[in-house]
Amino acid sequence: MVDSADIRVTRDAYDEVAELYTDMFRRQLQDNPFDAVMLDAFAHTVREHGAGPVADIGCGPGRITTHLAAAGLEVSGIDLSPEMIRIAREQYPDLSFKVGPMERLRFEDESLAGIVAWYSIIHTPPTRIPDVLTEFARVLRPGGHALFGFQAADEPTGVHDYDHKVAPAYRWAPVTFAEALAAHGFRATATLAREARPDERTPQATVLAVKV
Repeated sequence: MVDSADIRVTRDAYDEVAELYTDMFRRQLQDNPFDAVMLDAFAHTVREHGAGPVADIGCGPGRITTHLAAAGLEVSGIDLSPEMIRIAREQYPDLSFKVGPMERLRFEDESLAGIVAWYSIIHTPPTRIPDVLTEFARVLRPGGHALFGFQAADEPTGVHDYDHKVAPAYRWAPVTFAEALAAHGFRATATLAREARPDERTPQATVLAVKV
């Protein structure tokens, strides 16, 4: 399978801004308790259901990966951008990071206890989200959990283009994303929707789901 044009654009764009991105978001979790709460709830849920390997997909420089590791999870990171992975390996040498696309994960069927896609689905065109969710369902074991973070649409339903500063992106209404999950082997179990913080341009949403 040849990488699509949007994958190449996203990879190249994040390669160019990898150092700046790392500096800008270094304290993002410390400054945003809502995100930390949902990540910690995900970690608790995975541990409660038997633990096991977890993949941070679209891990960037590894800030979410190391947070999940500190929460007691057996976690590794995957990202399109070689530069992001280089930084992650330098900063967190005790964790595993690999370059790769989310549509072709190098995991065996039903081998993962959890997946985190933290603002990493936002650059995937909506027409390809079914392929992504199908791949996530393939590698998650039954009862495994997935956590998604994304910029939320202003409208109660739908998907809309978003003028992202790095690469073309899309904003999902949480209810619409939950419907997409339901159509591809998942059930949404918790949603956090919040207004934009002063340093954000849009509302934000997080959805926790279980593979059924």
